[in-house]
Amino acid sequence: MSTSLSFIGHISTPYVYIKDCPRNISPDGPECKITIDKSFESGLRGLSEGDHILILYWLAEAKRDYLEDGKKGTFALRTPHRPNPIGAAVVPIIALKGNVIIVRGLDCLTGTALLDIKPAIYKENNQ
Repeated sequence: MSTSLSFIGHISTPYVYIKDCPRNISPDGPECKITIDKSFESGLRGLSEGDHILILYWLAEAKRDYLEDGKKGTFALRTPHRPNPIGAAVVPIIALKGNVIIVRGLDCLTGTALLDIKPAIYKENNQ
């Protein structure tokens, strides 16, 4: 099977080095900018400030291996080190201007390639 991905933009964060990058997303973290390539800008139509979106991004500097911490395997952890180093975050849109989305608290390096954006869907727990 042959597969290829096309990046649709990039993410700007305050983090230049892996050692400075947080280990998880944080709603109280710094503002981050998601820039969509102009050719995909029309795909943002229908999104608004306050909407929650799922962001998928490529963790280029992560190791492509299978990590286990002794108690949990790779797929039970949010580690970037995995066979396909894809990051995922659900965040609210703070601002949306043209082809730029402002969010808060992403856990990736500045310049990280953007794979996709989807509206986040939640199922309320009625317990």
